[in-house]
Amino acid sequence: MAMGLINANPIIHEKKERRARQAPETTDENAAEPIDQLEIFDHIRDIKDPEHPYSLEQLNVVTEDSIELNDESNYVRVTFTPTVEHCSMATIIGLCIRVKLVRSLPPRYKVDIRVAPGSHATEAAVNKQLNDKERVAAALENPNLLDMVEECLSPTFD
Repeated sequence: MAMGLINANPIIHEKKERRARQAPETTDENAAEPIDQLEIFDHIRDIKDPEHPYSLEQLNVVTEDSIELNDESNYVRVTFTPTVEHCSMATIIGLCIRVKLVRSLPPRYKVDIRVAPGSHATEAAVNKQLNDKERVAAALENPNLLDMVEECLSPTFD
């Protein structure tokens, strides 16, 4: 195992089988296609953990149930659970989720990223960082952070 990991031996969960989504029946060609919880989960489930060769789904950091969606209000909230309460990568994980969703969803959506209540020692500070436009923009201007985010978002072939 690599030295210096915050959680050197995380619990690995089995990936869930991907389910096919039904195309919604619409009569208005100009209507925005509704998005569901499963679609949001599919966008973020394969994000790689910054410290381990596992996905956020495998580490149970994100689950289908951790996603709140109000398609009518164009609002998505993802609540993620770090593997340990003092995870130094929590902000990076949240930033990866935000970037993936902003890149994947129509721009009409407001994306809210949160640490699960009681799951992190600095929960309020992490939530504030992840939902402050200026802080997110500044983080993504940092080449080292951006490289880390891109690495976590790069596709895997397993």
